Amino acid sequence: MHRIAISICAALLGIAFTAPAVAAYPDRPIKLVVPYTPGGSTDQFGRAMAEGMARELKQPVVVENRPGANTMVGTQGVARAQPDGYTVLMGSSASMVLNPMLYKKTGYDPKDFKVILIGIEVPLVVVTNPQVPASSIKDFAAYAKAAGGKLNYSSVGLGNPLQLATEMLKSELGIEMTHVPYNGSAPALASLLANDTQLMVDVVSTSLPHIKAGKLKALAVTGRSRLEVLPNVPTVAESGYPNFHAATWFGLAVPAQTPPEAVAKLQAAASHVLTETPFRNTFNALGLIVQQPRGQAEIDRYVQADRENWGKVIRTNNISLD
Repeated sequence: MHRIAISICAALLGIAFTAPAVAAYPDRPIKLVVPYTPGGSTDQFGRAMAEGMARELKQPVVVENRPGANTMVGTQGVARAQPDGYTVLMGSSASMVLNPMLYKKTGYDPKDFKVILIGIEVPLVVVTNPQVPASSIKDFAAYAKAAGGKLNYSSVGLGNPLQLATEMLKSELGIEMTHVPYNGSAPALASLLANDTQLMVDVVSTSLPHIKAGKLKALAVTGRSRLEVLPNVPTVAESGYPNFHAATWFGLAVPAQTPPEAVAKLQAAASHVLTETPFRNTFNALGLIVQQPRGQAEIDRYVQADRENWGKVIRTNNISLD
């Protein structure tokens, strides 16, 4: 019996030693869902992140474009995906912050996600028509107050970050203006170029050609620092409104229940990409501000502050979208 027991133990130990080990994450390709159409700067950011992360993780990171419903189609899909670290979302202020506050039904909850990277900020520029007698934000505030609410501002639609940023600016300056929404940036800028509207908060890359051609005046940028592409244009904060900051952002998010070890590896790989010189040069040249890597606690604080910032504007103006 003793010999039999020893034989059984030896057999069991042999099984234990020969049992296959659990594969270390990642052991297969990772999917990065980009909820935007191919070709734009947001898609370029997603593809550059995927390429850099693939080098770090030693696995392909495959981009899947899933546009629709102001990012909600792609975001819903990731919210329902298996939380195993193999499906990642290119998240943004739109999907993670604004949509849940603006829309009655999004098909997901912000708590379904963990934001693991703030990759780039997209600062905005405050532009006006050259006929407007203002060369600074304070000049424009004085001009708008003297006009008694008769000035107009253009945007690309109700609830869009550009419109919300303008409402935020109005509150900061203490002025009244009429909102004139347009279906896209081209007609919104056309109205400003014709002086039918007198102000617009726009994405820098869209307005930059008009600014350089002298067809629009840049009064200020809305981020925390000046831009390399507009070095002589001050921030709103340094123009006398120190608490003002408005920018959209793009980063990465994963389903909330993704294992911590997978989150750590994804975050480390993505953070390394942010430090690479070619990556930084490419996106800074587009007027997109590549962020320094942040720890998880700092990311959480950043997103929460963003929610509070935009939420105040949305509630004050009673903005709701179907």
